Amino acid sequence: MITTKYFNYKQIANLAGLHLIWLTAWSTFVAAIYSFFEWQWMTIPLVPLTLVGTAVAFFVGFKNNQAYDRLWEARKIWGAIVNSSRSFASMVNAFHTRKPETEEIGLVKKQLVYRHIAWLYTLKDQLLIPTEWEHMSRERSFPSINLKRHRQIKAGFPDYLRTPIFQKKYLSDEEFETQEQYKNFATHLISKQAKDLVSLRNADAITDFEHMQLQNCQNDFYDFQGQAERIKKFPVPRQFANSGFIFIVIFIVMLPLGLVSEFSKLGDWGIWTCIPFCVIVGWIYIIMELVGDYSENPFGGLMFDIPMLSICRTIEIDLLQIIGENEDLPEPIASKNGVLA
Repeated sequence: MITTKYFNYKQIANLAGLHLIWLTAWSTFVAAIYSFFEWQWMTIPLVPLTLVGTAVAFFVGFKNNQAYDRLWEARKIWGAIVNSSRSFASMVNAFHTRKPETEEIGLVKKQLVYRHIAWLYTLKDQLLIPTEWEHMSRERSFPSINLKRHRQIKAGFPDYLRTPIFQKKYLSDEEFETQEQYKNFATHLISKQAKDLVSLRNADAITDFEHMQLQNCQNDFYDFQGQAERIKKFPVPRQFANSGFIFIVIFIVMLPLGLVSEFSKLGDWGIWTCIPFCVIVGWIYIIMELVGDYSENPFGGLMFDIPMLSICRTIEIDLLQIIGENEDLPEPIASKNGVLA
């Protein structure tokens, strides 16, 4: 997640700087052909150019609205996970036994909180697995740019790749060793939580009502995980996502053909003046497209995503303090170079 107040020039250059090269090259080529060869036939009227530009703006605006909805929904899901995690740990810690609590019951209650922290980091890692339509996929065109961005994130936030360490810390040895047996280990961890809650109820450590409240929290976590997986595994329909890019390319190709004749009315120097204007207009449309394109995948492992690592760390600290572990707490994740992971 970008944390700077404004989208600064470095971030803009990182996102769309390379597009300035081909925009400038195409605009210069059209201006040079028109100036040196006086090919009047290559120009087009402004009316169709205006119609195409307006249609493209509406289409890209619709796509960006859908992309923002996906991004904001993903953030709401993780916000709900924060709230429910605190409620779950508070209930585990506060619910009193109907008889003196044994050491075994105390360990089970502690393990419930620990396993939930492990679930958070496991879910984060599962959501970061690239899908074929995301920018991190090697099957996409020019994937090296996004792989470099991803490496920068990992270099800036070492804990980004330390999920196995957290799992080892918060899971029993048996649970940690069996994770490769499950296709969806996060789902399995919630299932284990339900079994431990039943064992607490059978031992009269919690009442039926308390068991129901705690199990409702687990059901909520299942819902949140399913909602996040829905966003991850179902992209914006490709007929919308790809059409916008195609329409923008068509518009940008037409742009200097429509403007060069208008600028030529200013004189010979006016032909060359159209180059920066074409580049600026075309670049604005490209940024509009890229903003929506990157926002539609909020779990892609790039700087435009939901800061899942930071959220996981915040919950981890809160839960450890709720159960009384105030020493050797991990440090909150801080933004680096204007990005929060």
